[in-house]
Formats: sequence, C-alpha cells, structure tokens
Amino acid sequence: MENRLKIVEETKNYWRVIIDNPPINNFDPYMFAELNVLMNKMEKNPDLRVVVFESANEDFFMNHHDVEHRQIIPTQEGAAPFFYEWANWVEHLINLHVLSIAKVRGRARAQGFEFALACDIIFASKEKAKFALIEVGGGSIPGGGGIEWLCSLCGRARALEIVLSADDYDADTGELYGFINRSIPDEKLDEFVDKFARRLSKFPKQVFDLGKEMVNSRSKLPSKSDFYMSNFILNSVDSANDDIEGYKLMKEKGLGSHSDFELNLAERIAELNG
Repeated sequence: MENRLKIVEETKNYWRVIIDNPPINNFDPYMFAELNVLMNKMEKNPDLRVVVFESANEDFFMNHHDVEHRQIIPTQEGAAPFFYEWANWVEHLINLHVLSIAKVRGRARAQGFEFALACDIIFASKEKAKFALIEVGGGSIPGGGGIEWLCSLCGRARALEIVLSADDYDADTGELYGFINRSIPDEKLDEFVDKFARRLSKFPKQVFDLGKEMVNSRSKLPSKSDFYMSNFILNSVDSANDDIEGYKLMKEKGLGSHSDFELNLAERIAELNG
C-alpha cells in the first residue's frame, strides 16, 4: 500500500501533511491507520507547533468514506477500527500541543468535511473549496462529528440547513456561517497559510501550548460522548442499508471514481432522490 499521507518537514516546528489517495482522496481504513501513526509522531515531537493539512489533488481535499471497504481493519502500525476510534483521534487532535490547520482546496465532503472541522483552524480557497455533509442524500447520517461541530460553530438553524440539505457550501458561505476561519482567493491561499504557519511556529512553545489550552477550556467544544453516539448511530444505519438499491445505483453512476458523479455529488444525489 502506498502512503496516503506525506509529511513535509518545513522546519523542526512546522510540518505540512499532504493528503494523496488517488483517484479522489476517499477516506479509507488505511488513511485512518496512517492518521494514527501521524498522531503518534506529533505527540512525541517536543518542538512541533504547527501542522498544515493539504491535498495533492486540486479537485478533492479529503472525500467521503470508501464505503465499500470501510469495515477493513488494516494489519499495519496504527490500525484501528474507525467506528470505535475516531472519537479518540479527534479528542487527541483537539488537545494536542500542536495547532492543526486545514488548508482546503477542492471538495471536503462527509468524512472529509468532518476531518477539516476537527482541525483547529480552516482556511479555504474562495474559488475551489466546497464543503458538504452529503449523508442524508445517500440514505445515512453524519457520524464523524459534523453535526456536533456545526451546532457549536454555526448554531441550530444553520446546522439543520447544512445537514438536511446535503448540499455543497462554498468558502464564502463557510466564513459567513462560521465553520471556517477565512475564505481566501485561491492564488493567495498557499502563500497566506505558509506565512501564517511560519509566524506561529516561531513563538515560544510554552506560551503557545498554554494559549491553546486556555482557548480550549473557554470554548464550547463537542463532547466525546456525543461523537461516540453519532458514530454508533451512523454504524447502525449503514449496517442496515448495506444492500439498498440507492447505494448500488450510486456505484453504477460513478461513486468512488473521478467521475462527473463524484465531482458534482451533491447535485447528483438530489437528482437520484428526485
């Protein structure tokens, strides 16, 4: 298996992690295994202050689950069953003495959106970023923290809009609704995020860590039990729907491939349900 995450050590204090799982950066069990390995590396590095997550694929930041293979547990270092361990991973990331930044260019849908929301900060391409929780349109529900984060960041009404519409939301809307920090012109995104990360990575480690701890303690963060409950419900719904005709039809239309169906997933799901 090729690595899905590539670490670029810009400095001893600042890493970039490039997501690269062709053809469309689906979130599969091997990617989750690598995220666990990455977490161990970040936890054990006393100098690290900032990690930027970005994509090698301009069309997809991180995509939805690889539904067909989601129950696989890889026999490799860091392997863990997603449905029981994702909440632990997110809790580690929230409390880790490293600032995590999602630099979103392309589509961040379903699990990919939930991964971005789990990061401390999101900067996104004004022209190329798209965010969606498409689960309801596919006969499921968000179970990786999307509901919890959106209720906390956007409020009830906007969370209902995003979850139940299963539609794409651009970076400008994300900034307006409060689930991303800034919408940035695509041509300036790389330079902006790099400059921001380098600036923060130079500050004293002790006060950097303390600053994150204090902000966390004063923020309304989703609870671990809420993550577990949503994940349990998602697993129950998906287990009951493994053989539904809707999933088979989506596979026929191009689910999981670099296709018109995946590029325009929110629109195509609405058509399927029409």
